[in-house]
Amino acid sequence: MKERLAMKESDLYLPLKQFLESQGYEVKGEVQNCDVVAVRGEESPVVVELKLSLNLDVVLQAVERLSLSPQVYVGVPLGCGALKRRRRQIIKLLRMLGLGLLAIAHETDARTQNGNVKILLDPRPYKPRQSKQKQGRLLGEFTKRVGDPNLGGTAMRKGLMTAYRQRAIRIAEYLREHGPTKASAIAKALEEPKARDIMYKNVYGWFDRVALGQYALSPRGVQESLAWQERIIDANSIESLSRKELFNTNRT
Repeated sequence: MKERLAMKESDLYLPLKQFLESQGYEVKGEVQNCDVVAVRGEESPVVVELKLSLNLDVVLQAVERLSLSPQVYVGVPLGCGALKRRRRQIIKLLRMLGLGLLAIAHETDARTQNGNVKILLDPRPYKPRQSKQKQGRLLGEFTKRVGDPNLGGTAMRKGLMTAYRQRAIRIAEYLREHGPTKASAIAKALEEPKARDIMYKNVYGWFDRVALGQYALSPRGVQESLAWQERIIDANSIESLSRKELFNTNRT
């Protein structure tokens, strides 16, 4: 049994050429460093960069081709692994860049496909829709968070110090010092209008309601809030040290 030869980028050319010619284009390969150029009447030329896999190189090449035409596509094999794994994210990225995407069946496989080229995305100007609600949540968290307690790039989401957790820690500190206390008294002492809601919802399991409107620290709250408090102290120490090092560097 003969071994199947490894596919080459040039193997994608003829199926793509046939597809474009069926749309009324004149097609030529390797024109001014472009893998494929197709021209139809007075329209902007179609430029296609061929690659066996989707990677940063082909995206950068395609972006460079946008200086030649707004109609730039990336062409990859129909069975491209990256496309199978992350199709939605890839299409979103190319749409944001104003690029198109073609999935091309190898000419030997074209008989088993519904056509030899599948248009997954046409290039067009992209204007992202901004969400005022999401932006509000982002800025709200930024403003309410005290200091800078997290290292940027940390992937562990459950271990992040959020503004909400900081508020819960303040309440836990108060209960540790004063014992069981009415929610209204905590809200007044800490100037925390959401104190009752935070203890009632008990997201972290730190609070026990011991009487009507009165709360105390749970055993879990005693242990975990102390650990988080130590983390705040460590973060503040690191931040102070970093500022000191920056100051000394600037002086030198």
